[in-house]
Amino acid sequence: MARLEKFNYETTISSIRSFLEAHPAPEGKKYALVMDNAPWHKKTMRLIGEEHATEYSDIFARVTFVKLPPYSPDLNPIEQVWRIARRENTHNVFFPTLAKLKDAVDRAFHAWAAPNAQLRSLCSFA
Repeated sequence: MARLEKFNYETTISSIRSFLEAHPAPEGKKYALVMDNAPWHKKTMRLIGEEHATEYSDIFARVTFVKLPPYSPDLNPIEQVWRIARRENTHNVFFPTLAKLKDAVDRAFHAWAAPNAQLRSLCSFA
């Protein structure tokens, strides 16, 4: 997967479409997509979920957005994943170049590419 240089509503919408193409929902089912309060997430939810812009009807038909309350990182599973990724891979480590830091983060996330117990526990509320 390509590494994006910026995040905005367009890259968010493109990512959602890529996911839906790779993982079609079963007939009659929708994905619930949890979004935090990043500005690009807010605009994505507004365009697709509130304004129902026709150019995004393909996403609206297959995705329901779940909006997290402001300032609630404890409810956002990806924040738990980032916490462990930092602690186990980058915390208190000197990286001589940005490329070396990116490689360390890529390796950490590559280890979680397949479903596993650690990732499942980080992304659950049980």
